[in-house]
Amino acid sequence: MKKWKTQVIEQENYNRNGDNGMKKGEIYEGIVEKIDFPNKGILMIDGERVVVKNAVPGQKIQCVITKRRKGKSEARVLEVLERSPLELPEHACPHFGLCGGCIYQSLPYEAQLKIKEGQVKSLLDSVVEPGSYEFMGIKASPLEKGYRNKMEFSFGDEVKDGPLALGMHRRGSFYDIVTTPDCQIVHPDFCRILVATKEYFEELGTAFYKKLQHKGYLRHLLVRRAVKTGEILVDLVTSTQREYLGGRDEAAVLSEWKERLLSLPVDGKFAGILHTENDSLADVVQSDATHILYGQDYFNEELLGLRFRISPFSFFQTNSMGAEVLYDTARGFVGETKDKVVFDLYSGTGTIAQILAPVAKKVVGVEIVEEAVEAAKVNAGLNGLDNCEFVAGDVLKVIDGLEDKPDLIVVDPPRDGIHPKALGKIIEFGVDRIVYISCKPTSLVRDLVVLQEKGYRMEKGCAVDMFPGTGNVETVVLLSKLKPDDYVKVDLNLDELDATSAETKATYQEIKDYVQKENGLKVSSLYISQVKRKCGIIERSNYNLPKSETAKQPQCPPEKEAAIYKALQHFAMV
Repeated sequence: MKKWKTQVIEQENYNRNGDNGMKKGEIYEGIVEKIDFPNKGILMIDGERVVVKNAVPGQKIQCVITKRRKGKSEARVLEVLERSPLELPEHACPHFGLCGGCIYQSLPYEAQLKIKEGQVKSLLDSVVEPGSYEFMGIKASPLEKGYRNKMEFSFGDEVKDGPLALGMHRRGSFYDIVTTPDCQIVHPDFCRILVATKEYFEELGTAFYKKLQHKGYLRHLLVRRAVKTGEILVDLVTSTQREYLGGRDEAAVLSEWKERLLSLPVDGKFAGILHTENDSLADVVQSDATHILYGQDYFNEELLGLRFRISPFSFFQTNSMGAEVLYDTARGFVGETKDKVVFDLYSGTGTIAQILAPVAKKVVGVEIVEEAVEAAKVNAGLNGLDNCEFVAGDVLKVIDGLEDKPDLIVVDPPRDGIHPKALGKIIEFGVDRIVYISCKPTSLVRDLVVLQEKGYRMEKGCAVDMFPGTGNVETVVLLSKLKPDDYVKVDLNLDELDATSAETKATYQEIKDYVQKENGLKVSSLYISQVKRKCGIIERSNYNLPKSETAKQPQCPPEKEAAIYKALQHFAMV
């Protein structure tokens, strides 16, 4: 193990040659002041901003600098020296700190909500003028514990060449697995199935799949359990390398495993037990072939009075009770839908589409995963809805060919947000209202910048906690199209304009200094000019423009764009 160089931090070390002397590999102590989304703990060490992961506000930590570039430092937590005053150690599960799944479990739920609410509000305020929209705070998950309806457990070992483990990745590790028989964010049935499966294959001495060598049999255990119906779907994911079964017949091994599960004293009921073959080199849960060992290859769940059939790999919100809160919020934002055509883009298994369908003329869902589209069609039939149409394909490529034109649009994109070209096409429809549901608020604020540039105004926003104990949060916002009456007509005499124009209210250096002070970021004049042009601020002729139309320039990253926009707001330039 590499021995880190330790430095005694003294004031004179910071003032030497105008540099604080902070270097990669050095160890420091500090108190975590706040947590920025996602999972960015912020410390100020002698006036310099340091970012760490997996910490909570108020903790005194020891950390080692892992990255040092242009005055910005990142560090890794070595030890928590003092707990935060907010923490309740007895509140966390036995695996907390080892398992990489949860970071806020030691905090009271009220404190978790306050952190997430502040994160979302801060991000929205970075691109939308504070006070110009209604922020409705954060809505709590109805269940704080045992809320997840899906888990993907991994086979591996806790230490190299150690005994078989089945559970979650160790915090900060790609290879080490922590067995989690007492996980608190799932129903106890999940843990019973996990323990029985681990013990069975441990008895057989079955080898797990090693990611580097691409050798072994056991890969993942997928468990899904409906909150409302109690139905359980279990899927054992393996490679096709049957030589690691020790000469045993695969069918016999799987049959005995199935019988062991069926004998468990679970509170729910098994809807299906499956075996999936996966020979992908990547560490992902996917199906080359899936075989039914017992029952069926789907289970049923209920949301807001509707029934949904869910297959092993179909997208469905992992918190069923929280999903009801989320979709009810979205439905409220959508507003009046009578005699209207609604587009549900990135529709998954059609949950939102079917919630809106009873009060709409027609709902058209678009989803890239064909399996999810087929499930959506089945679900619509189960619920007696005949005004839903589901289309399989990439939103970017599909929406141009849709026969219907929307009156309003709901988008629920993946974590990376909406593809820029797809966002442009969505905007071109010119609908009066867009409801944007986001599982990653940093992607949302990036898209909000574009939506506002194209004439949309954010009316209200709300955070919904779908993932207690973790750093993740959902956000819902309502955007409305600005109409001619929403603009104020101002007559200007250009001859009377003086040096108080927007361009001269703040120099580039003043903007740079403000961004550095408020956000700890360094931005270039090029980036500032790009944001100014997006905001309609006139630049000097050819300033920071490319030398030719085909020349490429680096584009301002979303985080820096948001910080520059906030600076422009501060100087009353936008």
